[in-house]
Amino acid sequence: MSWLLKSLAGVSACMVLNAAQAQADVEAFVPAKTLAAFADEAALQAWFEPFVVERKRREEERRKQEEERRLRQEEVRKKWEAENPGKTWAPAPSYPVPVAMAAPPPAPAAAGAAEYITNNQTAGVDEGGIVKVHGKHLVILRRGRLFTVDVDRYQLLPVSSINAYAPDVNPSGAWYDEMIVAGNTVAVIGYSYARGGTELGLFNIDEAGKLSYRATWHLRSSDYYSSRNYASRLIGSQLILYTPIPLNLWHADPAARLPALRRWQPGATPADFKRIADATRIYRTDEALNPQEGTTLHTIVRCDLAQPELDCRSSAVLGPAGRVFYVSSRAVYVWTTRNQRDAASGRVVSQSAVFRLPLDGAAPSMLKTQGSPIDQMSFLEGDDGYLNVLLRANGNGDGMWRGEGSGGNLSLLRVAVRDFGDDQASAPAQAYAHLPAAGEGSLQNRFVGQRLLYGAGSGWRRPAPGTLGQLQVVHFADRARTETLALPHGLDRIEALGSDAIAVGTDGQDLHFSSVQLAAKARVVGRFVQAQAAQGETRSHGFFYKPEGGDSGLVGLPVRGSGQGGYRQLWDEPAGMLYLRNNRLKLSGVGSLASRRGIGKDDGCRVSCVDWYGNARPIFLRNRVFALLGYELVEGRVLKAPGTPERLVETRRISFAPGSADYQP
Repeated sequence: MSWLLKSLAGVSACMVLNAAQAQADVEAFVPAKTLAAFADEAALQAWFEPFVVERKRREEERRKQEEERRLRQEEVRKKWEAENPGKTWAPAPSYPVPVAMAAPPPAPAAAGAAEYITNNQTAGVDEGGIVKVHGKHLVILRRGRLFTVDVDRYQLLPVSSINAYAPDVNPSGAWYDEMIVAGNTVAVIGYSYARGGTELGLFNIDEAGKLSYRATWHLRSSDYYSSRNYASRLIGSQLILYTPIPLNLWHADPAARLPALRRWQPGATPADFKRIADATRIYRTDEALNPQEGTTLHTIVRCDLAQPELDCRSSAVLGPAGRVFYVSSRAVYVWTTRNQRDAASGRVVSQSAVFRLPLDGAAPSMLKTQGSPIDQMSFLEGDDGYLNVLLRANGNGDGMWRGEGSGGNLSLLRVAVRDFGDDQASAPAQAYAHLPAAGEGSLQNRFVGQRLLYGAGSGWRRPAPGTLGQLQVVHFADRARTETLALPHGLDRIEALGSDAIAVGTDGQDLHFSSVQLAAKARVVGRFVQAQAAQGETRSHGFFYKPEGGDSGLVGLPVRGSGQGGYRQLWDEPAGMLYLRNNRLKLSGVGSLASRRGIGKDDGCRVSCVDWYGNARPIFLRNRVFALLGYELVEGRVLKAPGTPERLVETRRISFAPGSADYQP
């Protein structure tokens, strides 16, 4: 029995060690302190009160100035009429008298396994996109409509289509460019300029692929569009939305802009909104917020799509307007930046902070920081409990095309999550490491394995002939180790190939693919050149890599004609979808699936008629190869005969454009 007792003792000791390690892993993501929320609604209103008082003071000052101006005008009129009897008084045009902008008063202290066909940044965190999978169907969002296509039994069959908005809503002034599929629910995320907020349309999808409208909900928010980021994430059945809300603190009732949700119905009014974040879920720092510079309520909304009636909860942090947001598997990070002119020196000084809002609804925490990320790809919350962020001295946030305009020196912030805290916590100077310059152009960056990779390319602009580039490789756990790899092309895309990477860009004429081994020493291993071509999509979802074993896989990327700028993706369909074979980082062409011009041009588009989120995607689904090209879905098959190279042949295609021969109304 002694051997049995020894075995049991060993198992028990192992369980204790594993439990201790699990507890340590959890504690690595528990900040030292958290921000304080408002104690109650009265405290929140008290915080708003000085701004309301100041607004009234300014209005009274403006009224007095207007009355004084009117009296002076009257005196001038009387004098003129006395000097010009019988003539008609014609006053000169008047202009508003400028009102001195006093500094704002100080605020009081505040008391089922999913199947992914999207190139997601974080494993297990799906991102809103234009094509998803539901059982045997592909669900496609295209120009304000939803479509389903049956891809079962090696067929392509259009099944169902429906407007991506409520049947009784006027879609004018709205954009519907992003969707998520959770269970039998399709959620379309849009923004309505006419109704002023995020629009969330819910649709049912059954096993036959039939779509039906369920409901539309509105969230208070500002315009969330980004040239790089996506508004929504899905973890399990939880829809995660970042909805920034600018606050006009001089408004008669600033609280009327707090996070709220309403169900759409004809005749809906602002009074139908119901708060989804009470005062105890709204947090602030010790920073004196200046409304003249912009004050934003950075709001995270979590909605359970598994519930029959939409159930949403919200947390929010008051901060400056500038922002970039990133979603890990544990939290949402929001980076804010504001620029202030120093009174003594006259120089513009940037102040920034990063907020961490846990996905479980726990209280947020923060760090005061320096610089600004370029986009969501600049972040990595590692499994080791550290947050890593690539920073630029003059960042502009990730709003539409702002990421392309970032500039200044580069650095890497590496800080433990447990070092986040309340409004007194700051990232120490030793947490930053200076990095080499990226070169001229639009900066691209991505974390792959234990490396940060970055460089510059043409981005949305037209590429310059003879463009050269370089790829910087940073060992972020040992930031002293930085390697520079010369490239015969600019750098417009960085993606993972398993534990290695691929760099994609143009030399102004041809499209280059460079595979990069991320071993102890980084090196370029393979190259492929597609002559007279450029990439057809700049968004991360335009690329996909399907691994087929540890050292092999297929790459898919939309392409278009040589020398064309990335901006063409907004209204042009790509020339086709290019596929490459990766075999131990040696790259070879497999073939392309071409698009046909003019498909669906007369679709009667009413809304979302510009492809902000692109229109082409490579799709690898259950050992099959597809290309979504505008209104066409094309399938190909990779053939391999002994002694011959692999080649891709088209097997079938359909058009799901309204009015086409394949379209099923």
